[in-house]
Amino acid sequence: MLFGASTFIWVSPFSSANVDLLTKVKNMAYDIIEIAVEDTSIIDWKLIKDIARDLDLKITISGAFGTERDISSTEPAYRELGKQYIIDCIKIAQDVGSPIFGGPVYSAVGKTRLVSEEQKKQEREWCVNTLIEIGEIAADHGVVVGLEPLNRFETDMVNTVNQALSIVHEVASPNLKIVLDTFHSNIEEKDIPASIRKIGKDLLCHVQGNESDRGTPGTGHLEWEGISKALKEIGYKGAVVIETFGQPSKELARAACIWRPLANSADELASEGLAFYKQAFGQ
Repeated sequence: MLFGASTFIWVSPFSSANVDLLTKVKNMAYDIIEIAVEDTSIIDWKLIKDIARDLDLKITISGAFGTERDISSTEPAYRELGKQYIIDCIKIAQDVGSPIFGGPVYSAVGKTRLVSEEQKKQEREWCVNTLIEIGEIAADHGVVVGLEPLNRFETDMVNTVNQALSIVHEVASPNLKIVLDTFHSNIEEKDIPASIRKIGKDLLCHVQGNESDRGTPGTGHLEWEGISKALKEIGYKGAVVIETFGQPSKELARAACIWRPLANSADELASEGLAFYKQAFGQ
């Protein structure tokens, strides 16, 4: 099992100006830096790739989905922008050697409404049809797209593992799988270890191991022992990454409802979080 830290812990949006984070993450003894791609135009990917190679640091890529990147939007232009953003991130992932591109690819974060069954059905149809296309493109680039359920306060579309599995099975692409974020699972799942077993080794492509309050892993009430046991039982060999928000942008803070500091410092959260990961996952 490999351990990683998201750029969101320190900065939003990540740009080439923050390239020193790669050295920081490596010096903390992480295996992976997870780069959250909020704006593709402010990141020099050749520079990032070269530095990561020199540091022997792996990269994973995650997405940021605002209103204009929503493949289930009632606005056709936003659906197209969302699809193109996902395609761009798949190409970035291939270029930097990330096996996955993960996130709430189905909708905009913060889109929470009570709508008619007819509208829900239509939005889901737009989503599924686009993901079928995305699955083919991801296969061409050797990248897995990870669909991440979010809690009810951040999306009204995919909150649970069952809902995620329903879309993944309908799309039926070997390059569309599931990202599990334990912060969201803590709100939406009755039994997180059981939900991990339900996804199984074949469909679980990435884990964001976040605490119950998105603070330092090990300081909340998440059932880490059961989570670790379930991951080992299914034979999960992928990454476990901390994704929390140290300096969120206004848009990110609003979407993820981050209104207060989640630790004394970003560095402390990352270093203590990794120490806990090694203990919890037996490494």
